[in-house]
Amino acid sequence: MKSIAILLLIGAAAGLLGALCGVGGGIVMVPAFVLGLGMEQKQAVATSMAAVVVTAVVATANNMRVDQLIQWKTVLIVAISAAVFSWIGSDWMKQLSSPMLTKIFAVLMILVGLRMLWK
Repeated sequence: MKSIAILLLIGAAAGLLGALCGVGGGIVMVPAFVLGLGMEQKQAVATSMAAVVVTAVVATANNMRVDQLIQWKTVLIVAISAAVFSWIGSDWMKQLSSPMLTKIFAVLMILVGLRMLWK
């Protein structure tokens, strides 16, 4: 029962922050799965990617209610590129150790955070 409550809280935070900030929820889910649920980094990444599909579909459906909010040409181009490279990235992820993935994720979070602070 405790783990269900934790999962619901992770989902709530990921959905809210993902929809507000466009982070897809993985920025919340991956650390929460690792630190809160004890998952290995690889499991956390893979699980987060699967959950993000649902949150992205729901947020997109809601955003479609406002005309011109979504730039569909941009979506098409980015989605094609992202689909190809997410396949490649998921292969790389399987080859790397969980500690290495954790370090890559942490560095990425720091760099993005610093860039946003000084933008």
